[in-house]
Amino acid sequence: MDVLSAVLIIAGLILFETITSIDNAIINAEVLSTMKEWARRWFLLWGLLIAVFVVRGVLPWLIVWMSTPALGPVGALTATFSSDPAVIEAIEESAPMLLMGGGTFLVFLFFHWLFLEPKFYGIRGERYIATKGVWFFAVVSILLSFLVWEALQINPMIAFGAVVGSTAFFIVHGFRQNAEEQEKKMMGGNMSDISKIFYLEVIDATFSVDGVLGAFAFTLSVPLIIIGNGIGAFVVRELTVRNVENIKKYRYLKNGAMYSIFVLGTIMILDSFGAHIPNWLSPMVTFGIVGFFFFKSHRQVALQGRE
Repeated sequence: MDVLSAVLIIAGLILFETITSIDNAIINAEVLSTMKEWARRWFLLWGLLIAVFVVRGVLPWLIVWMSTPALGPVGALTATFSSDPAVIEAIEESAPMLLMGGGTFLVFLFFHWLFLEPKFYGIRGERYIATKGVWFFAVVSILLSFLVWEALQINPMIAFGAVVGSTAFFIVHGFRQNAEEQEKKMMGGNMSDISKIFYLEVIDATFSVDGVLGAFAFTLSVPLIIIGNGIGAFVVRELTVRNVENIKKYRYLKNGAMYSIFVLGTIMILDSFGAHIPNWLSPMVTFGIVGFFFFKSHRQVALQGRE
């Protein structure tokens, strides 16, 4: 991997991590506004270290290690920079299962947003699809059946990856639903600041799953994922402290995040089936989609300012 490719991948990871964590930043800002100064400082300092080094650092390393146990813990960290033929072969054998699992998770996440979640309608057809929410379960069930059937023709482990990805989606979604209920109680109750810090760490961990799994559409290099997602996590903390109200005005950024998630998930699934996907495609697609919805949001903000 040359330097230019690494820089492009890291830039794409930073943007993807930032854009997929906007909801996280808004939740953080709302909860922090109800906390004492010492608790806010603690979370913004130590919470950042936990988010970068524990969640966004350990999780991608653990995923690569578990999908390729023969590499060992050190090998999982350095595998993409190794010239050892055995290491390269091990990564190539395990990559399809990992990509299928991550891709399935991301595509399910997109369809859940498209069918069931409240949103600002950014493009034609979204409003109509939102009225057909019950079809979410049919769509993802049929999709999972199709992916498993096709993957079984190639390698049962790839099919298993699709099942793991769907399972991970429903587990994470369950945690998020519970977190939303806890947030409502928290904003209207007398929960201690320590409990709020614990809540914010848990919700941050659940939101980080999207960024970590999506990162594998950019690269299988754990060090690059840690750098890109780590810087993205820092940007999210800055948004939490300084600009969250301005970010809320850009109402279509979430749409950009979700369409990026869908495309990246599709790229991962195609890659797992053996399609050749160039390294530059995922970063460029992310910049293009997010840029479109950013300018759409900016134009809407400008029109409101004239009224």
